[in-house]
Amino acid sequence: MNYVDGYMLAVSTDKKEEYIEFATMAAKILKEHGALSVVENWGDDLPDGKLTSMPLAVKREDNETVVMAWITWESKEARNASWEKIMADERLHVPTPFDGKRMIFGGFTPIVSL
Repeated sequence: MNYVDGYMLAVSTDKKEEYIEFATMAAKILKEHGALSVVENWGDDLPDGKLTSMPLAVKREDNETVVMAWITWESKEARNASWEKIMADERLHVPTPFDGKRMIFGGFTPIVSL
């Protein structure tokens, strides 16, 4: 089975188009470095929670929207080899339209795929 990187972050709602441009550029670079697919999703039905929720996880502010995304790789080994190159890619060393300190991310081994 493949390997998946998942992440969530908060984006200022008025920067949606700027985020789409950034995410499109980043997705092309990720694919150049071996990603099989990149999916970015703009939250539109995310209930606030009292203990846990997607908005709480990224400390979403009133003027922000949660983005949830994932990157699919051939394998964990391919992902690990690619990230070193991705992090060194100068094209990604630009200001981002989100607060990276509130981004949550991690790697996942798929357990069900239909």
